[in-house]
Amino acid sequence: MLSLISAIKIIFFVCFIVFCVQYWMQNKTFLTDHNDIAEIARKHTGTKDIQVSYKQIYKELKKRFPGHILPEEDTEWLFMNAGGWMGSMCLLYASLTEYILFFGTAIDTSGNSGRYWANISDTILKGSFRQWKEGELESKMFKPGDTVYHEWGEVTAVQWEGGTWMVEYARGFIPSTLGFALADTLFSTTDFVNLFYIMRVYTKALILEASTSLLEWKEFTKESL
Repeated sequence: MLSLISAIKIIFFVCFIVFCVQYWMQNKTFLTDHNDIAEIARKHTGTKDIQVSYKQIYKELKKRFPGHILPEEDTEWLFMNAGGWMGSMCLLYASLTEYILFFGTAIDTSGNSGRYWANISDTILKGSFRQWKEGELESKMFKPGDTVYHEWGEVTAVQWEGGTWMVEYARGFIPSTLGFALADTLFSTTDFVNLFYIMRVYTKALILEASTSLLEWKEFTKESL
């Protein structure tokens, strides 16, 4: 009987936390949105040199969101293993509720998308991406200039051809995505050096966002007085 009561208490506590987080996300101000990032990315599709495209996008993001994008010396391309696929990502901005990153793969790869407490969009710069949604009998192919949406709670099969590169934006409770994102690294590749690098750059992004938000809050308070 005591264990049943304890279980009910835990369930109510978890539901309360989920409600609070969801309410907070519905009422907070976000840095940007899916359409804004997709619009920036589409300006740089179709170029032969993806490094040039990424450099131009990075400069535009730095100009558009001063103080929020990681300085160039803190950005790095890191392997990401999740859901059976393998890619590489370069984190540019992250908070508890948003992130912007470059993502892609130099080899053909496929697997499970994961199911997140977040909405994710990817705008393709080069290559192709195939998505097969749960419950459907056909997949859909996306090409440069297309934006692929992965909605909250959704799961799909995903496939990239080698040489596919994109810009990714996510909005939701970002810490909830880390379980899937890091599971293969923890239990399959056991590449703990890579795990350290991923957590290090995410921590740097969180610290930068916290310091910038604090400065903006101080400026707002000063102007209000």
